[in-house]
Amino acid sequence: MNEIYVVGHRNPDTDSIVAAMSYAALRNALGDRNYVAAYLGHVSDETQRLLNRFGFQPPQLIQNVRTQVSDLDYDTPPALNATVTMDRAWHIMREQRISAIPVVNEDGTLYGTLSAGDIATYSMNTISEPRVEALPLFNLLSVIEGRVLNDTGDLVDSVTGDVVIALPQSCENLLWNGKDHIVLCGDQPDMIRRALETNVCCLILCQTEVDQELLADARNTCIISSPYDASRVARLIYQAIPISRPCHTDDIVCFHLSDYIDDVREVVLKSRYRCYPVLDQNEKVVGTLSRYHLLRPRRKRVVLVDHNERAQAVQGLDQAEILEIIDHHRLADIQTKNPITVRNEPVGSTTTIVAGMYQDKGLMPTAKMAGLMAAAIVSDTVMFKSPTCTQRDIDVANRMARIANISQITFDSLPHNSAIVLTLSYCGVTHKEGYKHLFVVTVVTTTLATIVNIIMAHLGVI
Repeated sequence: MNEIYVVGHRNPDTDSIVAAMSYAALRNALGDRNYVAAYLGHVSDETQRLLNRFGFQPPQLIQNVRTQVSDLDYDTPPALNATVTMDRAWHIMREQRISAIPVVNEDGTLYGTLSAGDIATYSMNTISEPRVEALPLFNLLSVIEGRVLNDTGDLVDSVTGDVVIALPQSCENLLWNGKDHIVLCGDQPDMIRRALETNVCCLILCQTEVDQELLADARNTCIISSPYDASRVARLIYQAIPISRPCHTDDIVCFHLSDYIDDVREVVLKSRYRCYPVLDQNEKVVGTLSRYHLLRPRRKRVVLVDHNERAQAVQGLDQAEILEIIDHHRLADIQTKNPITVRNEPVGSTTTIVAGMYQDKGLMPTAKMAGLMAAAIVSDTVMFKSPTCTQRDIDVANRMARIANISQITFDSLPHNSAIVLTLSYCGVTHKEGYKHLFVVTVVTTTLATIVNIIMAHLGVI
């Protein structure tokens, strides 16, 4: 995640949101495509009306800038399907020098995890139990580079049985007797004939050919030819099993991209796995996380606008990297680990400062953005009546108004206080007309009521 969040203070006013939007637009226009305008809390009615007036959507809402799993440089090894052979998985792990790999279902969701230890454990178990169960034929042919020699083999989907190498012994001392065997033979016609007579499940011919007459005698036996010798085939057979069998599937510890690093550390300290699957919001595997990834996490990067006080800043700021501060308030208590750019000017609006930065870079904002910036300056300076308003605010607002083709900055051209806007919208009058009505309601009516009460009290009516 390489985004740089440009964010204002909590409970944002119009100036805070517009300053973030305009500065992010400036940096992106200059080639820095990673700047994202954001806001905290709730967009006021006044701000929303302004955004609608100039055709903008609200910025991105963020709750905090705490470090998450998505901020880490986690590994992205191949995620193998559960039907892949153990031989293929081992080759991938050896080539990429990884000790564990995630196993997924067909839809990409997590099935389990496969480690080098899982492969080793399964391989050691085959020494005492030389048997395979329901081994897919395609897997077997792939690993031993085999081919099916008879028609019966084409009808077989899987093979099951004890793995036996036919030795040059008398028939009475054979190591197999019955169907439930997979027999490996070299150039041993007698052993081949005996295997077919006993109707074994599968006969694998190693570095040899078979007489066509013998193939005709095969009934339910699947006959396969392999270019490898019998001892190698005996080892490779077990590597043909699907990784769904040796992989770990119980009580898997995994994390999501949205999980916070503080919580991840606590879980990792209580477990002893080498790596942990990382899932996205759709529960699909996107990578793996190891302990060393938590040593130096990559922090979120932010630019603070219209504030420089920790109490007003986004939560988790101590875990983020502050790149810049653009503000018009007094300096407060925010501290940084490294030197940063701070632009703090005695004007009535942060948007006025951002407009100056447009001028410094030789870039003119779009007509819609200029209109939004003019409205933000008017809002934050209370129609240029605020004690902090300067001549520069007035000049910049008028300049932005000209770019936006707004004839004059008046109450009728730009939305005003949200409560007044809401009241006047019900009345269906303009702001200038509305003030007359508001004056009558709040001043004249109240005065008349007071006079009437005094007269009635004097007459003894009340």
